[in-house]
Amino acid sequence: MSERAMKETDLYPPVKAFLEAQGYEVKGEVEECDVIAVRADEAPVVVELKLALGLDVVLQAVDRLALSPKVYVGVPRGCSALKRRRKAVVKLLRMLGLGLLAIDASSRHGAVDVVLDPGKYAPRRSPNTAERLLGEFVRRVGDPTPGGSDRRRGIMTAYRQRAIAIAVHLRTAGPTKAALVAKSIGEPKAREILYADVYGWFEREERGVYRLSPRGAEELPSWGATLEPAPAKRRSKARAVSKKATRAGSDARA
Repeated sequence: MSERAMKETDLYPPVKAFLEAQGYEVKGEVEECDVIAVRADEAPVVVELKLALGLDVVLQAVDRLALSPKVYVGVPRGCSALKRRRKAVVKLLRMLGLGLLAIDASSRHGAVDVVLDPGKYAPRRSPNTAERLLGEFVRRVGDPTPGGSDRRRGIMTAYRQRAIAIAVHLRTAGPTKAALVAKSIGEPKAREILYADVYGWFEREERGVYRLSPRGAEELPSWGATLEPAPAKRRSKARAVSKKATRAGSDARA
């Protein structure tokens, strides 16, 4: 049976057989719920069936949480959302406290895979990630990138701003020792940024001496030839955060 020709009612027999095998009494279409399964004095199991996994069925399932903590979304195993974004779908349903059943109605007896059981969501905190986020916020000069910008062409991060400041200096001063670049523009990470050359903007002329590369000279105008210096208070705060943040190479984003 192809997914295109399938009906939601085709998903019911496999789910009913699956739940009955676990000792549940199962009935369909009870008080607007697609599937209700009851076993002894336990909270009922509620399953909302849909051929596609979208916002409508998720909202329905969330509403059913008022009836029972055991609510599942049931979709065909070949559902496009599961194929394309399985990890993200599972994460979303887990956050909402919902379960997920992948149903194969194509075989004679059908089959059901429990992808996710419902339960309370307890997100794992990541102090390092939060620290990097705040570090990037403090180090970034101004607000150069509107929210929603296309990241495919790159965005103006704090790391890119620092690389631009170095490139602007090299464009004016010519080949310069990394230590002198650091001193001239007040960038303690200048040597690391020059050595890493994340964007291909720098070339080493000799040991410890760098110049602006042809690529750097070509791309620099598109990112702005000058960079407004950060206020002294902001720079000192940024350096304090930088001591806790990851090394310069890991700051490169886009």
